[in-house]
Amino acid sequence: MKLKLNEQGFAYVQDGKPVFVDDHGKDIAFDAVGTKETISRLNAEAKSHREAKEAAEAALKNFEGIADPAAALKALETLKNIDDKRLVDAGQVEQIKQQTAQAYEQRIQAQEKAHGETLNRITQERDSLQTTLFNERIGGQFERSGFIKENLITPPDMVRAVFGNAFKVEGDKVVAYDHTGNKIFSRSRPGEIASFDEALEQLVDHYPNRDYILKGTGSSGGGSQGGGQGARGKTINRAAFDSMDASARSEFLKNGGTLTD
Repeated sequence: MKLKLNEQGFAYVQDGKPVFVDDHGKDIAFDAVGTKETISRLNAEAKSHREAKEAAEAALKNFEGIADPAAALKALETLKNIDDKRLVDAGQVEQIKQQTAQAYEQRIQAQEKAHGETLNRITQERDSLQTTLFNERIGGQFERSGFIKENLITPPDMVRAVFGNAFKVEGDKVVAYDHTGNKIFSRSRPGEIASFDEALEQLVDHYPNRDYILKGTGSSGGGSQGGGQGARGKTINRAAFDSMDASARSEFLKNGGTLTD
């Protein structure tokens, strides 16, 4: 194209734009500003396409050497199945963990049960020993009591049936308690715990039916002859008889004791 000139030899201008004449003689106004903007736009588009091309080429480098895409997809599916199997295996491992924990818990429970049974057995043995000790310590005191032999017409086992619950073994001592739950102290040794016979004497003193068990008081029949005859021929009232436990009552009747109203 040639620049169109006016009669003065200067460039012909139309709407502020220089005019060119193409090869066919047609006038074309050249828009320099628009052309520049178009060139800038095309350059930007070219740059964008170039960057996209470079990114695609970089991504394709990860697949270099893959000649068969279908085979590659199949391999990926196989890997996915392997991962799924691992998940299944992981579930089995968790199940094994739970079973192990359950077995351990059952073992602990079995040990606790065994320990509980052992503790119960030891407790029973202890209670049995304590009962044996009580019977020996307390029962022996009644059997050896001088107060009973000298002052009562009732045999030791019957006296124990009435007053035995008032005595307890505390450490290495036999301690008596009155009907209010207080310890019985010695009258001759103020401040000290009463001996067995001292305590028994005080218990008898407060016993409502003491006249029926003391020698030379309310007894009658052969029982007034002393401790050697025991309860044989002894007569007591209904209240004294009811205060005895079953074994004492049986012993009383077995030895020929009689009741009065």
